[in-house]
Amino acid sequence: MRRDDLDTPALVVDLDVMEDNIRRLQSYCDEHGIRLRPHIKTHKVPAIAHMQIRAGARGIACQKLGEAEVFAATGFDDIQIPYNIVGRPKLERLARLMRQCHLTVAADSLMTVRGLAWAAAQAGQPLDVIIELEGDIERAGVHTPEEAVTLARAIDEAPELRYRGVMIYPSNPESRPRLRAFLDALAAAGLPAEIVSGGGTGAAYHSHEIPELTEIRVGTYVYNDWSTVKHGWCTLEQCAQKVICTVVSRPTPDRAIIDGGSKTFSSDGGLPMGHIIEYPEAAIYRMNEEHGYVDISRCARKPEVGERVTVIPNHACAVSNLHDVIYGLRGDRVEVIWPILARGKVQ
Repeated sequence: MRRDDLDTPALVVDLDVMEDNIRRLQSYCDEHGIRLRPHIKTHKVPAIAHMQIRAGARGIACQKLGEAEVFAATGFDDIQIPYNIVGRPKLERLARLMRQCHLTVAADSLMTVRGLAWAAAQAGQPLDVIIELEGDIERAGVHTPEEAVTLARAIDEAPELRYRGVMIYPSNPESRPRLRAFLDALAAAGLPAEIVSGGGTGAAYHSHEIPELTEIRVGTYVYNDWSTVKHGWCTLEQCAQKVICTVVSRPTPDRAIIDGGSKTFSSDGGLPMGHIIEYPEAAIYRMNEEHGYVDISRCARKPEVGERVTVIPNHACAVSNLHDVIYGLRGDRVEVIWPILARGKVQ
């Protein structure tokens, strides 16, 4: 099968570019003695995660239990879930999953810790726990070093749990003083962090500037996307994930419509809503569910109805969750078709 044989919209990955992306970050981590734990939420494809492990990665990260269940069933034994697992249904699933693979999970509250202890008791084996620290984006995580010490002590004193360390997101260099304050407080309390887990594709190649980090959880690097290009974290040529679309309408001389909308690309990332490789002057400025609106007023040559275009999405992770399969291209040849097995696993 060739690239032009694919019906559109078609989610594709340039295998040569993806393999280079995997090698590049792995080489960086190896050089600096940092453990790379790929975050599979970007691709959700076990076959790609196996490629990352073969390249030298150690373990994987899954954002939700549903993802971890899929990857445990396909042979992965070292899985981190950097997310608060809350509620009886999830804790029952966690207990079952603990019997299949080695898990490390995160917590930022005593309520979460109590639930994890219950799940570990049901599983009949101890559960490794890291504390989530609040990062620069002020998302989840304990807010003060004192709260971290209290939580670490509760984990350490729970016979069903093993306190292993901390995680922070994003782990950009500016976060080091804050991270250092947490680590110093934990060490002073007799609870030093064995694991110091950072994260974020934008921070990945600055990880050596935080020598306290023992590992990084990074996802988008495997594909990259238009957002990582706009932030200066990669080049256009390092974007592996693309969506092939067809121009289905030219209502005016300056507007084209493609057959990919928000159900193909999501609505993440602001404007423009992706980058059209063949028409870099064009701008995807609006999306309905099945329509992408393209401003082609600045294009010297303008696309015609029936023409196929290649779009680099704004947010690779969100796009992966919207498609059943991804086509692996080697040049113009379809070398492999991977089902996105963890698609929709948001529970």
